[in-house]
Amino acid sequence: MATPPPRLGPLVHRAVHHGAALWLVGSLQFVVAMAVVQLAWTGHPGYSLLNNHISDLGNTQCGPWPHATSPDVCSPWHDVFDVSVGLVGLFVILGAVLARTGFPSRRSALLGLAMMAVGGAGSIGVGLAPENVHPFVHIVSALIAFVVGNLALVVLGFAMFRDTRWDGYRAYTLLSGLVGLAATGLYVAGVYAGLGEGGMERLIVAPLLLWLLVAPIHLLRIPQYAPHALPSPVRH
Repeated sequence: MATPPPRLGPLVHRAVHHGAALWLVGSLQFVVAMAVVQLAWTGHPGYSLLNNHISDLGNTQCGPWPHATSPDVCSPWHDVFDVSVGLVGLFVILGAVLARTGFPSRRSALLGLAMMAVGGAGSIGVGLAPENVHPFVHIVSALIAFVVGNLALVVLGFAMFRDTRWDGYRAYTLLSGLVGLAATGLYVAGVYAGLGEGGMERLIVAPLLLWLLVAPIHLLRIPQYAPHALPSPVRH
């Protein structure tokens, strides 16, 4: 009796790995940039994860700022932050295009990835319009990044239903989006639950940013279709 061929698990196209790598690099560089720019902060009092807005790091001028918990803003490396948040938005857009075949071929998946790209465009807007230069554009861009980005996770969570490539990640994706949206609602309502204004803002961003670290690693672990060229037949 002939031995049956080994059962292959789920596979993805090479472009999916490229898109996943962009998501991973984009989110990692943003995490590093935030940490570095925070260390360079010279405002008084020191930078607070609970009290300061994330975007205070991109404020282009030092001095008083109409922010109740941090009236003195000074971020000497603001350019690093503004470029970094723009880059993560660009990488999210490119990653959504390249990784699309790693998701089910359903309209809901396409919608979720399109929303992910729109959220990335919001991040680019945040970087191009620092809070003290174009406050209205900055706020609108941030809301697009927060709301549309987290909504994208909810839609993608439903789209992953019965897709074996996303076993174990469906509930995580859906829950991440719901946590981000709930935190957004609390933030807009001025309810900070003891986390402070900055802490609640980070609760909006953290689920989406963490997903952009976890999901790409998962996609990169899935083998590619025909990752190596088949050997040519030997002729005698």
